[in-house]
Amino acid sequence: MLNILETPAKVLGQINYTVDNGKEPSYYFYVPEEEVEMNPPGTDVHNVKVQNGWPMADQFSVDEIGFELHEFTDDFRGFHDDQLVVNGFYPQVIDFVKKHTGAKQVMVFDHTIRRRMSKEQMEGNVQDEQSIVNRPAVLLVHSDYTPSSGPQRVRDIMKDKAEELLKGRVAFFNVWKPFCVKVEELPLAMCDARTSTADDFLTMKLKYRERTGEIFVLRHSPKHEWYYFPWMESKHAILLKTYDSETDGRARFTGHSAFEDPNSPASPQQRESIEIRTMAFF
Repeated sequence: MLNILETPAKVLGQINYTVDNGKEPSYYFYVPEEEVEMNPPGTDVHNVKVQNGWPMADQFSVDEIGFELHEFTDDFRGFHDDQLVVNGFYPQVIDFVKKHTGAKQVMVFDHTIRRRMSKEQMEGNVQDEQSIVNRPAVLLVHSDYTPSSGPQRVRDIMKDKAEELLKGRVAFFNVWKPFCVKVEELPLAMCDARTSTADDFLTMKLKYRERTGEIFVLRHSPKHEWYYFPWMESKHAILLKTYDSETDGRARFTGHSAFEDPNSPASPQQRESIEIRTMAFF
């Protein structure tokens, strides 16, 4: 079995982009009562070269490229208990984000446990954005927020403090950390934010019965450069930016997706990871 030092410089992986056909992509979390014309995301599949990020890991900047990798304290074991995660792991994440971004205040507002799921498990899974649930890895190029949904999320979470906080810089960071011993399947790939343009990001509506949210999905561009960190261990964590209110040239949105690693063993250890979503105020 390969280890980190033996991993190839790049692999050819399938990345699921979204067709840019002039129709707004959307995803329904319920069955619409009337027939609607769908433009489902992720139907434009491309084989892309995904580069091994380990040799450059200490050079990556979350404000420049959209992500960083760091070591993370590996002493928490309660990932299967939501309340333990909130009480014991959230404080570690807050310290981690503050340390690596310089934020004055960090709020954790969501977390998701991800693992490979069978079709039956996926059909029975609760599809509610605000639930803390187990979900499958997302095999779709996306970024979690848009210029509209980012500030709206601040208003939803911070209530009467939101407008004052929104006068300053606000950024959303995901902390992606495996808690299996080693990631042998479905690693996370990130698109270098310097190689994507605003035109590459397509707004996708998330349709709930009571409301409509939105995220970004990406159309394909041959200019995109992709990276991943093969064989990540539980002592590692990726800091990934999904929204930044600043428009001064720094990375604002980072396309990312899980993908099937062709170097995965025939019977890989199941990937188990946690995705913590934070908002940071500067």
